[in-house]
Amino acid sequence: MTDRDEFARVDAELLARGFTRMEFDLTKIEQLLDLLGSPHRAYPAIHLTGTNGKTSTARMIDGLLRAHGLHTGRYTSPHLQTVRERISLDGEPVDERRFVQTYREVAPLVALVDQRSAEPLTYFDVTTAMAFAAFADAPVDVAVVEVGLGGADDATNVLHAGVCVLTPIGLDHTEWLGDTLNDIAWAKAGIIHKGATVVTAAQDEEAARPILERCAEVGATIAREGSEFGVLRRAVAVGGQMLTLQGLGGLYEEVFLPMHGAHQAQNAAVALAAVEAFLGAGTQRALDAEVVRDGFAGVTSPGRLERVRSAPTILLDAAHNPHGMAATVAALEEEFSFSRLIVLVAMLADKDVRHVLELLEPIADALVVTRNSSSRAMPAQRLAEIAAEIFGEERVRVAATMPDAIEAAVELAEADLEGELSGVGVLVTGSVFTVADARKLLKR
Repeated sequence: MTDRDEFARVDAELLARGFTRMEFDLTKIEQLLDLLGSPHRAYPAIHLTGTNGKTSTARMIDGLLRAHGLHTGRYTSPHLQTVRERISLDGEPVDERRFVQTYREVAPLVALVDQRSAEPLTYFDVTTAMAFAAFADAPVDVAVVEVGLGGADDATNVLHAGVCVLTPIGLDHTEWLGDTLNDIAWAKAGIIHKGATVVTAAQDEEAARPILERCAEVGATIAREGSEFGVLRRAVAVGGQMLTLQGLGGLYEEVFLPMHGAHQAQNAAVALAAVEAFLGAGTQRALDAEVVRDGFAGVTSPGRLERVRSAPTILLDAAHNPHGMAATVAALEEEFSFSRLIVLVAMLADKDVRHVLELLEPIADALVVTRNSSSRAMPAQRLAEIAAEIFGEERVRVAATMPDAIEAAVELAEADLEGELSGVGVLVTGSVFTVADARKLLKR
């Protein structure tokens, strides 16, 4: 059996656990990690939570740490094309053979925990344990770990990391985390443990209060964007932006970030402060500015205003809630001067669909709606009904499948332009699943 066949079998076994099944109980993951010999205690970690920007910030932290000569493990979710993306070593997803080997080492102990429990371990529980085991086996110098959902009860919260990062917190996953920013921030602040250093993006007052209270409760040190660090200046540049960042340890000028939008500049400031905190930089010591520039220059974040085609330009962006879509729209208005923009949208039924569409309405000449591959996807016809109330029926087109939707969006973008495509764009957005589905078709 080939590595690919073995990987396909493992992938299927993981999926059989229910890709979207959730349990907020750390008991089973703790039992599993105990049986594995506590691999998550073999290295220090930087732990990230927040509503938007976690994966991009994790990738920036990873890049900065590697620029400083450290071997890194990175665990993020969800993935775009393969589950292997969730577990990266030194910036690259583990290969099929290593993924299978890690699974085979973990699987007998997973079965043992399952036998003892009323409910089996979740897909996320098992991939989390696999990541921690792979990092210990590598071995890595540091793990960069993104929370799956929330914080306090997330499977990754066994880490008790020395550096905790909070990206901007907004209203999302309210069915699990609570209906208010206060409730959601309390859930996310649960990753802060005794003695940690906390790096937080600027937060609404309602979200900031629980973070500060949690820090006081456990004796954590906090660094806040806008107070101890932040973005001092940013300018649009070819392929991204040029930043001046105030870090914990000093000023970092002429930092090129090959990503678009003020939100990505904010993520860069947060990432820099987190790495400074991890490496011990502060008021008495700055990091080497050239090393910082090298670290940021190589950062990518697939599915975050990612250009996958030209003429017409096709951008993929995984914004799936109002907070994220507002940032995407701001970046499009600032950095892309489209004369005509068609937006292709597919969303999950449990998201704030109406608010997201209202944010898109001013920038979209037309909207193509379809359904993505998630079992939680909103039916295309229902999405079209909501869209018609906001855009008007004449600006909304329905497509049954993603290939049909892409074709329709490109046709609409090219309509009446007589071959001049330089100012024409298509934005594919609304969900990570939407971007993943489109990326398989557009990115070879």
